[in-house]
Amino acid sequence: MKAAEAIIRFLETKKVKMIFGYPGVATMPIYEAMRESNIEHILVRNEQASVHMASGYARISNETGVCISTSGPGATNLITGIATAYMDSIPLIVITGQVKLENLGKDVFQEVDITGATDPFTKYNYLVRTPDDLPQILSEAFYIASSGRPGPVLIDIPFDVQNSHIKYAYPEKVDIGGYKPTVQGHAGQIKRIIRRLKHAKRPVILIGGGVMLANARESLMDFVELTGIPVVTTLMGISGFPEDSEYYAGFIGIHGYPYTPEVINRADVIMTIGARLSDRSTHNFSTISSIENLIHIDVDPAEIGKIAAHQIPIVGDADIILRQLIECAESLNTKDWLKEIESYKEIPKWSDADREEYVHPAYVMDVLSQAIDSDAIITADVGQNQIWTARHFPFKENRRFLISGGLGTMGYSVPAALGAKLAEPGKQVVAITGDGGIQMLLAELGTIADCGLPLIILLLNNRSLGLVRDIQEDVYGQEHDYGVKPKKLTDFVQIAKGFGMKGMRIEREADLPSVFKRAIEMKEPCLLECLIDPKAKTL
Repeated sequence: MKAAEAIIRFLETKKVKMIFGYPGVATMPIYEAMRESNIEHILVRNEQASVHMASGYARISNETGVCISTSGPGATNLITGIATAYMDSIPLIVITGQVKLENLGKDVFQEVDITGATDPFTKYNYLVRTPDDLPQILSEAFYIASSGRPGPVLIDIPFDVQNSHIKYAYPEKVDIGGYKPTVQGHAGQIKRIIRRLKHAKRPVILIGGGVMLANARESLMDFVELTGIPVVTTLMGISGFPEDSEYYAGFIGIHGYPYTPEVINRADVIMTIGARLSDRSTHNFSTISSIENLIHIDVDPAEIGKIAAHQIPIVGDADIILRQLIECAESLNTKDWLKEIESYKEIPKWSDADREEYVHPAYVMDVLSQAIDSDAIITADVGQNQIWTARHFPFKENRRFLISGGLGTMGYSVPAALGAKLAEPGKQVVAITGDGGIQMLLAELGTIADCGLPLIILLLNNRSLGLVRDIQEDVYGQEHDYGVKPKKLTDFVQIAKGFGMKGMRIEREADLPSVFKRAIEMKEPCLLECLIDPKAKTL
């Protein structure tokens, strides 16, 4: 059979239900094969969005997301999305078309070295030069993307390779020399952790996005309820542990809760799980500079000891290691420690007065929380909207929070929300964004309208790049609006309607409950534009 047909058949055996992409001449054979398959193709408006959609789909389905693009500019448009997924360890297969083998290196029409361009931020990538290698490459790609620390793998397939005839025979097992991810925690290190915890008076668990990538939320809850250890999250770790738990101790970072660094500084043992201890999470590393008793659990050995010295490192899958710990852990006396943490907490206050001109972002989050389900999925963009969501929206019970954490990619929220909704059509999904972020991939409103699923886009519009303005004012000590305000205001409600979506504008807080109720009852995609005070600060 043709290689293009073999690609699609392989994806079907991997139970791939959906591919996000944009067609072109260099991928025509694959698209023709896909047309005859049961795989659903989601036509995006910009290739970058296809990666974000595949990312949202992967994070909610716990499967490897798949996206496809043609060669040249189609492939280069993927780059920001690939780098976003790489920084946040999202398992993706990215397929690109390429010019014919005989034309490689000749600078022909729409040729670009996409494997070279993406090498720094893919977990691995391939240029398929020999058609018969394709089955092995596809098998390896899926294994690499989803095993160990997940990440994107790119496969660049020349046009003539797609049209070549090959034997359909995929290896049942993948064995890659030198690549043997560790998933089981070392028994000796497990014992060391248990001994260390027994002597702890003020232990803390610090979790990152790796907890959700390992599908370890349930095992983390079991471990915490058994031991009584409080949990702090990074920004990426939000929703990895329910905020309505008595053991929740806030989220840390440059934009985190003001009291949380004190929790970390007072802790005598910190167990870090699936977190990179990045500069934004640790206040440029100052929060962890004096830590002596650190337990670091991560599936990627390169992360352990990279930022902070450790005393007990352990490499492996977070869910497996937590289950190992549960088998031998004991309840700790943390009552006094929990009371101390409670005394640090500062509950944010805001007025719920009936403002006539603007709505307060914290109040928006409060009303939204009351309106949606306890297992809803929230995506947020980058900027003030993300911080307002992280600080004021309660991620209790089984709610999920999807963001671009490592790269901080504006435009992520809307396409990622559609990917999440396609993965779990029965769950409520809300994409929270700002007037800056939504315009990065504004055309994806068309993709959302095409799909017709009930998805809410909550646009917090303060008519400026608010977070940049905040930082300008903090650094330079005066009111700033240089380079952050558009000269003409955009009517997002009319744009949404132009794409075939419903759109509503909210100017008064008193209207929030009824508008959210209407949007949920519509059972179709809807954009809600909330007018926020242009001078509203992030914190």
